[in-house]
Amino acid sequence: MKYVVILGDGMADWPIDELGGETPLSYAKTPMMDTLAKMGEIGMVDTIPEGMAPGSDTANLSVLGYNPRKYYSGRSPLEALSIGAEMKDTDVVFRCNLVTLTEEDAPYDEQTILDHSSDEISTEDADVLLHYAASRINNENYRFYTGTSYRHCVIWDQGKVLDLTPPHDVLTQKIGAYLPSDPVLRSMQEQSYELLKDHPINIERKKKGLHPANSFWFWGAGTKPALESFEKIYHKKGAMISAVDLLKGIAVGTGMERIMVPGATGGLNTNYEGKAEAAVDALVNKGFDFVYVHVEAPDEMGHQGSYEKKIRSIEYLDQRLIRIVKEGLDAAGCDYRMLILPDHPTPVKCRTHVPEPVPYLLYDSTAPQEHTWHYNEKEAEAGGIKVAHGWDLTAYLLGTD
Repeated sequence: MKYVVILGDGMADWPIDELGGETPLSYAKTPMMDTLAKMGEIGMVDTIPEGMAPGSDTANLSVLGYNPRKYYSGRSPLEALSIGAEMKDTDVVFRCNLVTLTEEDAPYDEQTILDHSSDEISTEDADVLLHYAASRINNENYRFYTGTSYRHCVIWDQGKVLDLTPPHDVLTQKIGAYLPSDPVLRSMQEQSYELLKDHPINIERKKKGLHPANSFWFWGAGTKPALESFEKIYHKKGAMISAVDLLKGIAVGTGMERIMVPGATGGLNTNYEGKAEAAVDALVNKGFDFVYVHVEAPDEMGHQGSYEKKIRSIEYLDQRLIRIVKEGLDAAGCDYRMLILPDHPTPVKCRTHVPEPVPYLLYDSTAPQEHTWHYNEKEAEAGGIKVAHGWDLTAYLLGTD
């Protein structure tokens, strides 16, 4: 038996008036997911422990079978694992986003966040901007590391874990109330803005109608993680397919293989087909028992507040990834169980994560069922099955619960 998890980050949502009260998931044309739902089980699952922040870090750890209350030590350290940053037990790691501020003729604290991702800036341009500013800020206690697109890390030697606000939680708001209380971190953010707003790359971006990456934004503090081996816990050889450093870092921490897919960007136009083909190849030809395929696009479209793009990302996930995985495993004659779900909702109305249950779909190729339901939030909730702890899902998927 082979096992595959396909996770549409932030795919769940709230009803939207412009869609006649439908959610993007229920409105989208998803013939593959609906077919699998009719032959499988649908229900709801709580992925976020009560009182914990509804981040992709805690939620994906949960879905992968790790209780965040036991294993979570912060988001940024997981990302740092992915990019090969060296961490000591006394280090504190922060995410360093490259964000877009309004560039108003006003003090830094009166600027407004327009875009937490700087129009999903390329990693190549982001690397130049990150190191241009970091080299001129010149603080020997802080080490900067390039991640992917707008997502980067900074490590504070002998640092403090501070409660900092994610930039996607304050979109369109003035930033003064959300700046770091630590004077050095705040000063570095302010200096980065002065250094980056007139950088040639940003001038060129504005000419092209793109958002400039004109400020650092620190958040997601944490310390060196101590995760246990996935194979040791579940006795399955696992692989991770994702474009984002967070998930790749979780793979490093849990001893799973990271499968890199060219053209996997974490954006709307990521290489869905490449991810699907890599998943099938890993399961059919490379001896893996378990593959976790993560797609960031629905979450990014939720943060952008675009229900049109979120619908498109879900339809791409259905036809350009899930369909190909199913057809590939069927053609290879594999017996398999497939789990499809979001990690958390990212409603376009609020443009950030919320700690609410999410719908899951579980399909077993060896035991097809017969139902009339579709895969969406409303019908999954009506189905009556409720999994109280997300970290129980992996054992349920593997049949070891």
